[in-house]
Amino acid sequence: MTSLQLSTSVLRNSLLSPAFAVALVLGLTVIAAQSADAQSFVPLHPFTGGQDGGIPYAGLEMDRAGNIYGTTYEGGSSGRGTVFKMVHKNGGWLFTPLYSFAGGSDGSGPTARVIVGPNGTLYGTTEGGGGTGCGGGGCGTVFNVRPASHASGSVLAPWSETVLYSFTGGTDGEVPAPGDLVFDQAGNIYGTTYYGGGSTGCNGVGCGTVFKLTLSSGGQWTESILYSFTEGNRGSSPIGVIFDGAGNLYGTTSGGGTYNCGTVFQLTPNGSGWTENVLYSFNPNIGDGCTPLAGLIFDGSGNLYGTNFTGGYQGGGTAFELSPDGQGGWTETVLNAFTSGVGDGGLQGPLTLDAAGNLYGTTYGGGLGLGAAFKLIPSSGYWTYTSLHDFINYDDGEFPIGNVILDAHGNAYGTVSQGGENEYGVVWEITP
Repeated sequence: MTSLQLSTSVLRNSLLSPAFAVALVLGLTVIAAQSADAQSFVPLHPFTGGQDGGIPYAGLEMDRAGNIYGTTYEGGSSGRGTVFKMVHKNGGWLFTPLYSFAGGSDGSGPTARVIVGPNGTLYGTTEGGGGTGCGGGGCGTVFNVRPASHASGSVLAPWSETVLYSFTGGTDGEVPAPGDLVFDQAGNIYGTTYYGGGSTGCNGVGCGTVFKLTLSSGGQWTESILYSFTEGNRGSSPIGVIFDGAGNLYGTTSGGGTYNCGTVFQLTPNGSGWTENVLYSFNPNIGDGCTPLAGLIFDGSGNLYGTNFTGGYQGGGTAFELSPDGQGGWTETVLNAFTSGVGDGGLQGPLTLDAAGNLYGTTYGGGLGLGAAFKLIPSSGYWTYTSLHDFINYDDGEFPIGNVILDAHGNAYGTVSQGGENEYGVVWEITP
């Protein structure tokens, strides 16, 4: 069982059943504004597990207008997960379910967030659905959700979904999650699958792929495989990719590498394909962390930042930096080693960088035991950990998995995967 499967299993098995029925959110919910105290925490939406969805494994996305988008793994009309939107209205937030997955060819169980594409609509992946392969539950999809063409402008008008690609579990890969999708300048889509591909390793199901989706003149999306991972030093089970300015791709693998603790890799186009270069293999013997379960981000100087779910000197994972050494290599630095706690500690979401160079993220456990949202502040070559909020599963929920996003005013937003008022997770805001 992989670390990704283990953490998902913990979530599913520890989910508390509500002791009483709650009203279904059939349309929208307005959350009243609260006064902004210093670093105040506000639960914006407690999921019910009904039409509004439940169990948000992924973090959030924000568009240029400040609207927030996200996904839930469960709930919706068929119980197969949702896409939702939150908009500022009358000093509060308006919550609207945009789309409910139906399973089957439609897809089910999104575990990654949606991304605003070049055309302003939403793109994402589902863990299952799309066909009958992979044990009958489907091998996952890439989808697009957009306002229906007949929409009247009402916030209640349903959005439409188009499945761009359904994975088969063969050489094309399976389970395109939990990494984010990314676009190139031509509008092609890139992503990763956690399993599948051309290898027979990783218990016979394949060790994952990096893929590209290209839109044809006929309006169809075609998948091509840029790289298939194998067990061993090259890494296995990738988690998302990002571009640098030269068109190279960078990502992490949760397994494989020299010490079987995962890698950071680079893919470089070579004219006829792509060449993989392992930039770093995590080594548990030196306390730099193990099992990265999130993608990477760049700063303006070309340094990479990421997280590890386990390892480090305190056992709760690490936040790390990889910097070019000027000689074609990379130097790894542990920015913070986290403590473990209830729920295995660890970081499962990517970091976020603000304009001042501070990093933000979440831990699945740690804090007071049920997870935390944090900030890392650089100063004189060191990084200082500051807790923005330690979750206690009152109205704030527990076990955050996804990323933190920031608005133009420095307010932070994220999700917890369960707990809260109805035990199905929460969308939250932290005001500095």
